[in-house]
Amino acid sequence: MASAWWPCLILALLSSLAASGLPRSPFRLLGKRSLPEGVANSIEVYSTKISCKVTSRFAHNVVTTRAVNRADTAKEVSFDVELPKTAFITNFTLTIDGVTYPGNVKEREVARKQYEKAVSQGKTAGLVKASGRKLEKFTVSVNVAVGSNVTFELTYEELLKRHKGKYKMYLKVQPKQLVKHFEITADIFEPQGISMLDAEASFITNDLLGSALTKSFSGKKGHVSFKPSLDQQRSCPTCTDSLLDGDFTIIYDVNRESPANVQVVNGYFVHFFAPQGLPVVPKNVAFVIDVSGSMAGRKIEQTRDALLKILEDMKKDDYLNFILFSGDVTIWKDHLVQATPENLQEAREFVKNIDENGMTNLNDGLMMGISMLNQAREEHRIPERSTSIVIMLTDGDANIGERRFEKIQENVRNAIGGKFPLYNLGFGTNLNYNFLETMALQNHGFARRIYEDSDANLQLQGFYEEVANPLLTGVEVEYPENAILDLTQNNYQHFYDGSEIVVAGRLVDKDMNSFKADVKGHGAINDLTFTEEVDMKEVEKALQERDYIFGNYIERLWAYLTIEQLLEKRKNAYGEEKENLTAQALDLSLKYHFVTPLTSMVVTKPEDNEDQMAIADKPGEDAQASSQQPSTPYYYVDGDPHFIIHVPEKDDAICFNIDEEPGTVLRLIQDPVTGLTVNGQVIGDKKGSPDSKTIKTYFGKLGVTNTQMDLRIEVATEKITLWNGAAQSTFSWLDTVTVTQDGLSMTINRKKNMVVSFGDGVTFVVVLHQVWKKHPVHQDFLGFYVVDSHRMSVQTHGLLGQFFHPFDFKVSNIRPSSDPTKPDATMVVKNHQLTVTRGSQKDYRKNATIGTKVACWFIHNNGEGLIDGVHTDYIVPDLF
Repeated sequence: MASAWWPCLILALLSSLAASGLPRSPFRLLGKRSLPEGVANSIEVYSTKISCKVTSRFAHNVVTTRAVNRADTAKEVSFDVELPKTAFITNFTLTIDGVTYPGNVKEREVARKQYEKAVSQGKTAGLVKASGRKLEKFTVSVNVAVGSNVTFELTYEELLKRHKGKYKMYLKVQPKQLVKHFEITADIFEPQGISMLDAEASFITNDLLGSALTKSFSGKKGHVSFKPSLDQQRSCPTCTDSLLDGDFTIIYDVNRESPANVQVVNGYFVHFFAPQGLPVVPKNVAFVIDVSGSMAGRKIEQTRDALLKILEDMKKDDYLNFILFSGDVTIWKDHLVQATPENLQEAREFVKNIDENGMTNLNDGLMMGISMLNQAREEHRIPERSTSIVIMLTDGDANIGERRFEKIQENVRNAIGGKFPLYNLGFGTNLNYNFLETMALQNHGFARRIYEDSDANLQLQGFYEEVANPLLTGVEVEYPENAILDLTQNNYQHFYDGSEIVVAGRLVDKDMNSFKADVKGHGAINDLTFTEEVDMKEVEKALQERDYIFGNYIERLWAYLTIEQLLEKRKNAYGEEKENLTAQALDLSLKYHFVTPLTSMVVTKPEDNEDQMAIADKPGEDAQASSQQPSTPYYYVDGDPHFIIHVPEKDDAICFNIDEEPGTVLRLIQDPVTGLTVNGQVIGDKKGSPDSKTIKTYFGKLGVTNTQMDLRIEVATEKITLWNGAAQSTFSWLDTVTVTQDGLSMTINRKKNMVVSFGDGVTFVVVLHQVWKKHPVHQDFLGFYVVDSHRMSVQTHGLLGQFFHPFDFKVSNIRPSSDPTKPDATMVVKNHQLTVTRGSQKDYRKNATIGTKVACWFIHNNGEGLIDGVHTDYIVPDLF
């Protein structure tokens, strides 16, 4: 099903000094300045144009930005576009002073090798990464010489999905400065005819919007243009900063005189199906709800709020039951009951009293919900012409009862037996979303991530509204035998009101005069067949408006839909089947120049007279949770030993040292649920340095244990040892090697670092610091970095592990200290009031020699008041 919003674009242009070393920041024009309007940091962005052409729901979007360097030195300009996760980038070009540098789509592994080679030579790179709920950010930067002009042009395509009876293109506009020529245009062509077209902006009043906006539609054509003048862009009449900072939304729908519409161009066809006016099929819903301890607080409150709202929307012919799971399973009723006013009132009282406690027995909760639906059908407790649905909400992984992902999936698949869909809602990021998504796809449903935010209850309600009104079940779309090739998915368990079924394929005979398309389904009262007679001459007449049509759009729509569905099937395939699906999707991605999870866009660009390579990858659904970008929480210990805790909610960090004798072993992480433990052994300098009274200490050995896998890894400065049970493997830091087995990936990068991942959601990096062997004082040591911890449980503890859960702190009374560069402040954290000092530490993940400076608030006295207990509580007897 479609999500609530179908974004077209978010645009931001950033600029920074080429060699300043300062963080790149958005243009903000504040106060008086001598530069002309529309110029920031001596870079003038004089034109930004977003052009959207939509033909039969298929959107072809081009973003063009032009800038000139007005400075007397070279400057770096960075081009950022945020685009929908559902979109595929198809082209990117960079033009400098009339010379164009194009992008090429290559197989991801081929591009990755080129990229790694470029990075090893110190070259810069562009990338696409997850950005928020539904967006990905494309970034590329380039040095621009004095007086030079640069043009960035990005093209991407996507199929707009119908949601609640509308198609939406959602644009978030953020130019960050006044732009002389700023324009958004959208041309829409729909052969069925446009029934409504609207546009709105969150950042501007309707009066101001009206003077900058034009919108019109007639017959098959629609047009929207938003072209604010410089004065209309100002946040106030005398201001020099821009008010263009928010949402711009285009909404439309098409005429529905006929429930179906088929279009054919150059031997490819697309078939749209969305009947109206049918009675709703009664539904039987098993709500399977996680009420384990981790749901405590706002999550369980929002879940209760959403369920109460959902109960208001239940229809009198619907049937329902609630199944709650924690360490055990609790049910509201022994069997499904009808949604009568009396039963709904009783259900409300039950929901209001839902409370949380205990572990997560996901398997038994799901099996109980499925069993109730099966039993209701077998015992004829529910209407014959009704449809069943399981809706499961969880915020974590199973940690009691059956915990093996594959076994839970097998149990669910066997119990449902293809009879009804399973919809999985993953609340937050501390769970294996891939597991939930695969299990839903195996059972004709889908998964949806519910983001931990103030609107989580609205997200839950929004999902329910998508599946609340089934109009048909068992939908089959049929065409004449031997007339169609390469058909996309043509059978669906449900058709929901307000959505649309889209099927595309290729005609065997391009010159055929006509063909018939049948859509069959079971309605609330009877079985229905919708027949569409496709007359090729009539179709050609309907597509005469070539001004609005971009070439082979139906062929590209077919390729887009085919790739999207192959990638979905691939998530639920293994072995040879997965290899075949991957090969098909890769071939189509390369042929049609789409950046998909299997391909990358490679851009070669000029930089100081050398060719530089940028690469754009498409991240998966979990990319945001597992990203190693600074916006993701990270925790590490490095150096003497300095502990650094990043607090993303504050966009800040806290640091502390632990002073212990060489030989001491400290507990860094312990998670009783996943069975993961990390301990570190302290080593000291060979002797104290002449100008120091104390010997500096570091971590010289790390021990990583996974009890569930019966696996241990000892990382020392000389070698790395891996034990699988009693079987031992030893590796040198001179190796470049990757070890993979079920649930583990371990990569040693020669003389640099080691990356170890346990499944999807736990990743550690160990950095090797090497010094001159004959150094009189220092010796080699290790740094330990946690770059992904979202799969670790809420019971995780240790000097680092205790901070994997959100916590808050407040800083006040910032004042000078004895060192003018390091002010003191008062911090309230964990109910303690502490005196802290502003300082900085180094992050050595990218460069083990120089490091990147990280500003932080330093907690004195071995972290006293910040860490739970005292630091000696974390001393353990040995590495394992």
